[in-house]
Amino acid sequence: MDVRRWVVAAERAWDGARVRRRRSRTPEHFRIDPYLGHGGTEGVVVRGRVLDNPRSPEAADGEGVAAAVRRTVGNFLTDELPGVPLRVTVAGEQVDAVTDDEGYFLARLSPAPGALTSPWTRGTVELAGDYRGLTGQPSASVDVRVPAAGARFGVISDIDDTILQTGVQRVVRMVLHTLTGSELTRAPFPGAAGLYRDLAAGVNPVFYVSSSPWNLHSFLVAFLRHHGFPLGPVLLRDLLGTSAGREQKHERIREVLDLHPDLRVVLLGDSGEHDPEIYADIVREHPDRVIAVYIREVRLDPGDGRVERVADAWGSEVPFVLAADTDAVRRHAEALGLV
Repeated sequence: MDVRRWVVAAERAWDGARVRRRRSRTPEHFRIDPYLGHGGTEGVVVRGRVLDNPRSPEAADGEGVAAAVRRTVGNFLTDELPGVPLRVTVAGEQVDAVTDDEGYFLARLSPAPGALTSPWTRGTVELAGDYRGLTGQPSASVDVRVPAAGARFGVISDIDDTILQTGVQRVVRMVLHTLTGSELTRAPFPGAAGLYRDLAAGVNPVFYVSSSPWNLHSFLVAFLRHHGFPLGPVLLRDLLGTSAGREQKHERIREVLDLHPDLRVVLLGDSGEHDPEIYADIVREHPDRVIAVYIREVRLDPGDGRVERVADAWGSEVPFVLAADTDAVRRHAEALGLV
């Protein structure tokens, strides 16, 4: 059984026990947890989750391994709340949403032209009806990334083994790093934050896409902030594949391209898993939208031929660069006038 299957089995067992215990009681720690959204001329997308858990404590300098493990495990053993009626408001536009079986919600809005403010527009997500005896009107703010008219291009980047040293191919090491680390202790690749700041240039939006679970959203946002990466939407996936959280990386990239039709993009990923194949698909679908593709070399066996097969069949004028390190990406990006 691989790690993902083990985690899914554990989460399903936990969910079953939780539902039997708490099917009808009033939530004690009702929490609306919106994720960073994004939007533009073609609309706005807001995602999030509703849970019955206290918010995890922030990482602290010098904390022990036990504290880090408790925080990470707590992010996975959640008491999600299904069937919660919500109202999402962004730039004067309101839509209703309902959480699915895993507590996720997804809202698509169409604010009036010119109503969105760049670089961020703040909205709200609030309880929109009765739910298990809750009183008051719990709400949470949500921040929506809105590219400015002066943006030259956007950056779409993977996270694990692209900016965050994870070691996805070394499963045991990856699990240990995830369990015992925090945004204070996990390491970015040397020079990556500076490169991304230069690509963003204070105006170009950055979108982070990953196959990591939504349970790690708060950690990843904290990691970006702590290490000085430009902040942007962090688009992840649900381990159990529910309706509002199941998007694959292809779908998330297509969503960015659809919501921002005037924005050309630079794609950054790594050779450890499937980024070369996924990005090749995107280039074939949108050859005029992609400026360049950068793949960080992280394979345990660089001679396996997998990335080379993609490169050999590339057949596109879009540059495809297999880079040994951040400096190699920077040199090529400078030659293209991207930084």
